[in-house]
Amino acid sequence: MTDKVLTANRLSDGIAVWLDAAGHWTENLQDALVARHAEAAASLEAIGKRDFADNKVVDVAVIDVEETNGVLWPTRLRERIRAAGPTMNYASGYGKADAAFIAV
Repeated sequence: MTDKVLTANRLSDGIAVWLDAAGHWTENLQDALVARHAEAAASLEAIGKRDFADNKVVDVAVIDVEETNGVLWPTRLRERIRAAGPTMNYASGYGKADAAFIAV
């Protein structure tokens, strides 16, 4: 199985977030809890459904990541863009995406 993390968008402002080991939603992919087996991925999915139902997050998804030199990298381009931040000015305090992180 490919390593997986749980991602979503925070309902309050739309910013991309990832679930961390404490069960909190973090803005930093590198702080995400990594599921390394099917049971853990299923647990992430259940937590995502719960937090969606509780109106904490939207667009919840379990995504594939790979770890290279201690850094998590989403395998899909869409998720690399989300992890790096908006590609345009979005909200005060959020800079544009790092093009080197997005590059394939």
